[in-house]
Amino acid sequence: MKTRGHKFGGNWTEQKLEYLGEYLHAYTTIMSNYSFHFAYIDAFAGTGYRELQHEENADQIMLSNLISEETQEFLDGSARIALQVKYPFKEYVFIEKNKNRFSELKKLREEFPKQLIKFINKDANDYLINWCDETDWRSNRALVFLDPYGMQVRWETISAIAETAAIDLWILFPLGTINRLLENHGQISLARQRALDRFFGDPDWRKVFYPLTEIPLTQETSRQKSDDIFAEIGKYFIKRLQSVFVGVADNPLPLYNSKNVPLYLFCFAAGNPKGASTAVDIAQYILDPARVLRKLQKTSSKAEQLEFL
Repeated sequence: MKTRGHKFGGNWTEQKLEYLGEYLHAYTTIMSNYSFHFAYIDAFAGTGYRELQHEENADQIMLSNLISEETQEFLDGSARIALQVKYPFKEYVFIEKNKNRFSELKKLREEFPKQLIKFINKDANDYLINWCDETDWRSNRALVFLDPYGMQVRWETISAIAETAAIDLWILFPLGTINRLLENHGQISLARQRALDRFFGDPDWRKVFYPLTEIPLTQETSRQKSDDIFAEIGKYFIKRLQSVFVGVADNPLPLYNSKNVPLYLFCFAAGNPKGASTAVDIAQYILDPARVLRKLQKTSSKAEQLEFL
């Protein structure tokens, strides 16, 4: 049977959407008190839904609080979560390059007829760069969510967003994908090097990820992949964000797969100098490790209780 959902799996997806939803609520609550035209831009919107993975543990599904006693086939994706905030955005822009997903995505207009929604079937990078350049940011504000399937986001896109000095950015940084491109021996193909240069917008990643090390019993040195590579990749990306945004949350949330391998970092950056401090404070509270741990422990406790049901 064909389904309309977009397959995502694991608790990390639920975490990402839960914390994004919390920030959307805080953002729109604040912005509703101002006269700005404020928009939500989902650059990799998919279908608007995420399909429930049937191999997930039934108890975990029940605890997600995203489904009822009768299992839903589809759970809300980021686009639908944004459309359901208490204080709606003045405008929604959903970008999806894939024609099949785009066709499904457009059905959101029928479900939310009162909202001003634009559907864009183009490359997200090209659209965002032009949109940032053409918008009058004296009267406009926006929140952009970049949730790529890999390394589709180009650094010039992130830089263009920062240059507006009017946009808050949430980005799912593909930590695992970056690591897989980094060979232990450092002999990376030219194609991979170009992809990393395009993504980071700077060639210095070579020195950071492959520090010089001395070869024992010789006077020679070589470049070897950093022992703590996941941490180094994350720190480097945050520094890159700090080089163009006035405010960046310094506690990005690592998201792990079922084998406890880090897949992504959920990162936040604020571009408006006047509101950056408040925006970063809110984001850092949402991403606070102690708070996240308490929520996970609470979920774990409920899971143990379910064993007796």
